[in-house]
Amino acid sequence: MQNLVQKLLPRTTFKQAVAFRAYCTNKILDIGQPTASSHPQLLNEGEITPGITAEEYITRRKRLLELLPQNGLAIIAAAPVKMMTDVVPYTFRQDADYLYITGCLQPGGLAVMSHEFGLCMFMPETKPYDVLWQGQTAGVDAALEFFKADQAYPMKKLREILPDIIRKSSKLFHNSNTATPTYLDLEAFRKAAENNCVKDISLFTHELRLIKSTAEQKLMRDSASIACQALLQTMIHSKTYPHESMLSAKVEYECRMRGAQRMAFNPVVGGGCNGSVIHYSRNDQKVRDGDFVLMDVGCELHGYVSDLTRTWPPCGKFSAAQEELYELILQTNKECIKLCKPGATILEIHNYSVETLRKGFKELGILQNWKSDFYHHLNPTSIGHYLGMDVHDCARVGYDRPLKPGVVITIEPGVYVPSSFEGSERFAGIGIRIEDEVLITESGHEVLTGSIPKEINQIESLLNNFCFGSTMHGLNFMKASTS
Repeated sequence: MQNLVQKLLPRTTFKQAVAFRAYCTNKILDIGQPTASSHPQLLNEGEITPGITAEEYITRRKRLLELLPQNGLAIIAAAPVKMMTDVVPYTFRQDADYLYITGCLQPGGLAVMSHEFGLCMFMPETKPYDVLWQGQTAGVDAALEFFKADQAYPMKKLREILPDIIRKSSKLFHNSNTATPTYLDLEAFRKAAENNCVKDISLFTHELRLIKSTAEQKLMRDSASIACQALLQTMIHSKTYPHESMLSAKVEYECRMRGAQRMAFNPVVGGGCNGSVIHYSRNDQKVRDGDFVLMDVGCELHGYVSDLTRTWPPCGKFSAAQEELYELILQTNKECIKLCKPGATILEIHNYSVETLRKGFKELGILQNWKSDFYHHLNPTSIGHYLGMDVHDCARVGYDRPLKPGVVITIEPGVYVPSSFEGSERFAGIGIRIEDEVLITESGHEVLTGSIPKEINQIESLLNNFCFGSTMHGLNFMKASTS
């Protein structure tokens, strides 16, 4: 294969390419994404993406090959560009598996891995017209020199090269989420699929992504810190501007101003009974005086996401009913966090939370019988999920898997009482969720979102004693609340 590459594609070094491919000022080569040369404020020398070195990417590839059968082949395509209108694309977000293996943040590529040749990348070819309108993109040179691929070809060579590689393989694994006709239409691939020789690569990649490296843990701490600071400023903002849309805009602004590339998901900003809609996303209502607002937010920092939720009354005072129900959810949150340690499972923690909430709902008069099936209407969700490059990360890994150091999960007990609730009217329409991110450590756990207040006295103090718009007051409060 190496000889074939040399015949088909004369090599050009980065230094040679600068002379005729540079699209930046000061002769810095543009490969379509940040590098240590073009963005020294983001990357250190040796990093492919901020915080993740080339050595770490190469280690990931070796670990994936260790999981592949000896004659197996992995095909992972980049995420497709999705269009909002005929000429306007949505903001591009790379597929997590493709990013995890290659470090490439751009669309149009295909990564192929086997024991025979390591990582081979097929790269899109940039035309002058595309550069004029969209800027430069990574090609074969960047694949070899920057992303450290073992082999690289232009995409036009795929039909000439990939079918032979497929035919020589006994087992194929591909990313079904980003599967593209570019390779799905190949006769060799179709025959392999017909013979039941094609499986989803997530069987392996989710195993690899489950335990975060030291570098990944740092990125997740930073992502959580940004989200906490942003949500704190939004809580302060809520007393003066109790509108769902304004709070959604505020939290996104604060995240982006602190370096996040995007939100991890559309913020959930549910005022009053809207807080009982678990994934409420309209965010178009005014929060009535005395009502709760439930905000579930998260941001993405260099490929790693955060996810946290707080519930509070923007007016600055919990009602008696709100306080009773909130305290039950808060104590459940804190007790479940205590259970987070190596060897525990999300399923075990979930079962504990169900038992605790059932008894609590019975004591409050929300459930007539603590074993009532109506519990699932009040809380149909799991206590948490894995977190990492995706919000619901590593979905292939079951919740009965014993937790290990380096795994990040959420703990998010909640209650969602419908407005039409026929039980105690004082709780009707109240939605509460308290969600934290938890990193499993050798000795137990670390709460990555511990800086954001959740105790009732902390929240009321924040809303009543700190001026709107005072960033320093908010930051000082975060420090005081964790001391």
